[in-house]
Amino acid sequence: MAVSVLTLLRGRHAHLRNLLKGLAQQTRRPDEVVICWMGEDPAADLPHLDDVPVRHVRADGDPMPLAAARNRAADTARGETLIFLDVDCIPSATLVERYESEMRERDALLLGEVLYLPAGAVADGPLDYGALDRDGRVHPAKPPIPSEGVREERDHGELWGLSFALRRDRYLSLGGMDERFTGYGAEETDFAARLGQAGVPVFWTAGARAYHQHHPVHVPPLHQFDSILANARRFHGKHGRWCMDYWLGQFRDAEFVRWSPEAVAIEVLRRPSEAEVHASRRGGEQLFS
Repeated sequence: MAVSVLTLLRGRHAHLRNLLKGLAQQTRRPDEVVICWMGEDPAADLPHLDDVPVRHVRADGDPMPLAAARNRAADTARGETLIFLDVDCIPSATLVERYESEMRERDALLLGEVLYLPAGAVADGPLDYGALDRDGRVHPAKPPIPSEGVREERDHGELWGLSFALRRDRYLSLGGMDERFTGYGAEETDFAARLGQAGVPVFWTAGARAYHQHHPVHVPPLHQFDSILANARRFHGKHGRWCMDYWLGQFRDAEFVRWSPEAVAIEVLRRPSEAEVHASRRGGEQLFS
């Protein structure tokens, strides 16, 4: 099956270069790479991938049009299998091979393991996968990955936007991501819910590891306060339940909102100040938001 690797970004050009370095070392090269630039033109001097075309597309809008960017990339792609890889992620050498191999056997959503790297873990020059394996940390909220093959995941909400694969015709048949979700949060959870409604199974996939390059995070994510609330309300309106409960709980505990999992609405008590947003930003020691 022809494979398209899709990524999207605004800024983080150094992370993109490392992602492309990883694609250059695949045991099974992708048939193409599609990069969707959100509100900016393609960067110059990107690493060259021998015999692998790199295609560029653009999605404009604020807040960041994450759902629309995924859709533009999928529309542009020509591969039968789509691998969505976050720009912050470096693929292990077997990621494309493992996703493509398992996709030949099933019409499903495939998820791969992601290890989180501390600040400074990725040096200039060639990638050192041994060092990435040594320095990377498993996300504490994620289940163990099978040592070989795949393992079915019954909870479609485990869809992890950092690294996943599915067939292009399946993605398009579901209408892609709902572009009414703008900015940060919920578009992937909404897509996961629709996958479940369509009866598409989900599998964790051995050997499809990626490494998340460090960037500062906010705890709680006050810099995305408005987008998270707007998208949580939109999701509740579609599905009758809340998503991003963890972050909504953080906002509630900090007395920015009045909310509970049983509530039918979110009441904003006050918006975070610029000083509070700045204070929520964590340094290199914080790997997870």
